[in-house]
Amino acid sequence: MRVPYSKKFVHSFIKHYLKYDKKNPFIFISALLAFLGIAMGVMVLMIAMGVTNGTHQEFKKRLFVMNYPLTLTALEKNAISLPLIEKIQKQFPNLILSPFYTTQVIAKNADSVQGVLLYGVDFKKEAQINSIFKKAYEGVEDKNYSKFSVIAGAGLLQSLGLQKGEKLTLFFSKQQAAGFATMPLQKRFKVLNSFSSGLSSYDKAIVYTTKEAFAKLNDKDLHYFDGVHIYSQEPMKVINDIKKILPPSVLIEGWWEQNGGFFQAMQMEKKALFLVLLLIILVASLNIISSLLMTVMSRRSEIALMITLGASKKEIKSIFFKLGLIIGGLGIVFGTLLGIFGIWLLTTYNIISLPADVYGTSKLPIDLPLKDYFSIIAGTALIVVLSAIYPAIKASKTNPLEVLRNE
Repeated sequence: MRVPYSKKFVHSFIKHYLKYDKKNPFIFISALLAFLGIAMGVMVLMIAMGVTNGTHQEFKKRLFVMNYPLTLTALEKNAISLPLIEKIQKQFPNLILSPFYTTQVIAKNADSVQGVLLYGVDFKKEAQINSIFKKAYEGVEDKNYSKFSVIAGAGLLQSLGLQKGEKLTLFFSKQQAAGFATMPLQKRFKVLNSFSSGLSSYDKAIVYTTKEAFAKLNDKDLHYFDGVHIYSQEPMKVINDIKKILPPSVLIEGWWEQNGGFFQAMQMEKKALFLVLLLIILVASLNIISSLLMTVMSRRSEIALMITLGASKKEIKSIFFKLGLIIGGLGIVFGTLLGIFGIWLLTTYNIISLPADVYGTSKLPIDLPLKDYFSIIAGTALIVVLSAIYPAIKASKTNPLEVLRNE
């Protein structure tokens, strides 16, 4: 007659094997180490993935602001005209467009010289799509400024030793007559204010002036532009629609295309970090295997006796399989609590300070999405389940006749 599966029998022996055994203390210590190893692994994974994702999001936010969602670039002279801009605005009324001119110039003050990228824009339109520039523009006290005015990066002004309200000299590639020779065109601009994006590579290399000043100094027609900065809440969806109405001489790029290699590298780094740190849990799972195998070996006589008295192989297998799941499961729960506490500690207190010019923020950015958390839990749970299978099968294959004969 087949004996029915008894959950009460299984659970009673699980409780028995979880207790500290004075005769075999190493079994309990091994199980404890497995529990702590799983917990530490989950905690480290949560914090590391949170820091990695937070840093990536911070970089993405900074780069997104300074690179704009979409950018039109003229591949030929006079390719981007006012009629084309008006056509785009009419067909896509939800877009915000800011036409611009751009060129490389040399910024100079006293003995300090710096190569920079000069943009000629409509300050009001640019402020609508660039929050960093908007903050600097709103800080301009005198709105009746001259067209020969600039808003420059804070890093550039600092390196040149300039302050708000002072004059910045810019040298252009255009040549002007100087006696019997020529020299680069130079013009002094008043510094209205400075912007700070948090990334020194931008703050030291970008200057904005009015489109009227740019056009006058570079002989530009105000009806044609070098490019257009475009703001869209869904740039990935509208980019192909905009591309359809553009002439071949106009290129459109999204911020993800301009920095595609950078973001792909960050994603690869994130995946590599996840796999490497998952090895910590894999090593900890070896303690689960060793602990269960030690339990099986030390309890062979008990297992043989249980089988002799009618316990099924399924029940024996279930005892040791669930024993492994309990050790690993408790480790996951405890590790999650430690991870949450660690993330709270790092976000609440400035324990780790970062160089703001490199990372864009001095505070350690942490952001752990639910997707990453569930990936951690799923990976850890899979390792725990696999670790508990072999000892459970080993226990169920115990031969009671051989064990009792040797006993």
